[in-house]
Amino acid sequence: MIVTLTLNPSLDRTLSVPQLRPGTLHSAQFIRQDLGGKSFNVSRALRALGIPSHIIGVICGWTGRALREGLLAEGFDVHLLEVEGETRQNVTLLDESTGLYTKINEPGPTLGPRHIVALETWIEQMVRPGDLWALCGSLPPGAPQGLYADLIRVVQQGGGLAFLDTSGPAFRAGLQAGPFASKPNSEEAAEVLHASLSGDQDHYQAARELQSMGVRLVALTRGAQGMVVAKDGTLVKATPPSVAARSPVGAGDASLAGLLWAVSDHCDPIETARRAVACGTAAAMQDGTGVGDRSLVETLMQHVQVTAM
Repeated sequence: MIVTLTLNPSLDRTLSVPQLRPGTLHSAQFIRQDLGGKSFNVSRALRALGIPSHIIGVICGWTGRALREGLLAEGFDVHLLEVEGETRQNVTLLDESTGLYTKINEPGPTLGPRHIVALETWIEQMVRPGDLWALCGSLPPGAPQGLYADLIRVVQQGGGLAFLDTSGPAFRAGLQAGPFASKPNSEEAAEVLHASLSGDQDHYQAARELQSMGVRLVALTRGAQGMVVAKDGTLVKATPPSVAARSPVGAGDASLAGLLWAVSDHCDPIETARRAVACGTAAAMQDGTGVGDRSLVETLMQHVQVTAM
């Protein structure tokens, strides 16, 4: 079973304006509204690949109930903890004159000690040996920075494999629990390693250092430059084909879905990198948080260049 968890989901609205001029009134064109949250995006990408998953999350208020109804309407298997407050709403703004996206995120509700106990109890009861658990996104206000580390321990003590995809202090603390896998981008890795990452060699070294901290599978994403994957003593560089990218939103989450897909199929490092990069590229070719279907992913896989270092 694959389980995806988001502690701070959102309702995401994407708007566009002809030209963004700070300090002035804009007439925006509505593009789309998405059920936001990294785990939702991962589960959506997995389903596009034909792979079922179970969603766990924290919701509250009107927005949270709308998320629940929307996920159920999409046919997802969900288990959502309801707390006090209001689930956040985020806005992504496209400047049509430059093609640049600006994202504005609300902080989200406060997660208290009793909510954390309930969440840990759920996970302890649900996890089974061999399960893959994707722990994704930012922590909500009030959550201790070590919460992901605690959840990683619960998952892996139950025989599951934890995939960590977060940033900042939560990422640093989570690494101390030795997750099976982690998918930072260049900026997130640089911050936790206190290093500057620019060229290939910097990224190779960063992937090795993250592995030395106890992470068996490191997927270091580099945007349009692809990904560096360290797994089973092998280091590979994967470069995506040149495509017409429409939105970067959700591409990293689709890459994580590709990693989960590869691990569930016991792929070697080269195939793992190929699948992850193809999934991320397919998502970048869609509007909003859309993901490409399996046919597109498999086509792109043929054009991903993977080199063992």
